[in-house]
Amino acid sequence: MTRRITGLALLGLAFAFAACGPRDESRPAPPEPAGFARTLELQGITFRVTCPNASSLNKVTITPSGLEIDNAPVEREADGTVVGAEVADLNVDGSPEVYVYVQSAGSGSYGSLIAFSANQKKSLSEIYLPPVADDPKASKGYMGHDEFAVVESTLVQRFPLYAGGDTNTQPSGKWRQLQYKLAPGEAGWLLRVDKVVEY
Repeated sequence: MTRRITGLALLGLAFAFAACGPRDESRPAPPEPAGFARTLELQGITFRVTCPNASSLNKVTITPSGLEIDNAPVEREADGTVVGAEVADLNVDGSPEVYVYVQSAGSGSYGSLIAFSANQKKSLSEIYLPPVADDPKASKGYMGHDEFAVVESTLVQRFPLYAGGDTNTQPSGKWRQLQYKLAPGEAGWLLRVDKVVEY
């Protein structure tokens, strides 16, 4: 059976073809949104992570859903822009954590972390990552350019090593990788260095 194309359908096709036609190069394309937005889910808990990434200091909002007691959004200030986020269960307790990776402005591109654990799937508790600079051994040769990733049951932080006289853009050393395990802390959770690897 032949389908009849109505006048409204023809009008819709005309708009569709016009949208796909040659672009007017005299008008600049609209800018891509600079903000970060990602939805992550694990073990029945969802985290919506958003950040405007509009300046050197930004507000990160993490909105959980599926928690039994408190699903209120939490906000933290980021020293830089959000460059990634992951969900994991590092301590294998059946309740997930969310890890938000931040990179500071400037040539150093120092990394930091905003992270929360869903305690027994009831409410969020903050996860603390000690700064690399607090560890004299781990910070030797450190000048930023951190990268983060969840690898199996560990959080990995790696960065290039700088020798004396190296510029910030030209490291001449190896890479150092810090592997963290999630452990209970005094007022929340703590990421403790479990292994240090250089390559």
